[in-house]
Amino acid sequence: MGHDISGYNKAGEEIAYARFSMGNYNAAILYSLLDADQFNAGVSGSGGGSTFSIQQIKKALNTYSQFSDNDNSLSDDDSLTWDEKQIKRFILNCLATAQKEGSVKILFG
Repeated sequence: MGHDISGYNKAGEEIAYARFSMGNYNAAILYSLLDADQFNAGVSGSGGGSTFSIQQIKKALNTYSQFSDNDNSLSDDDSLTWDEKQIKRFILNCLATAQKEGSVKILFG
């Protein structure tokens, strides 16, 4: 059991991936940032998903940035934990796709 959260472009290609064990509280942080708590089934994702707009992903990044003293670059910052880097990378990859295509699909497994 665990949380496998994947972002997809319009061609159906995976462009972002985050993995959390079932007891890892960082999964709940990513659900919350995406305003997607309805897809959190506790020990894993619900198996559902949704299409997110550029604005929704930007909001997630802005909220993440408020809780971080780091800029929005993809550089590895030594002050971030592995999960914080994973969350940041996931959001930034989804944002890049949403900006290019107008939206991004995210599935919560």
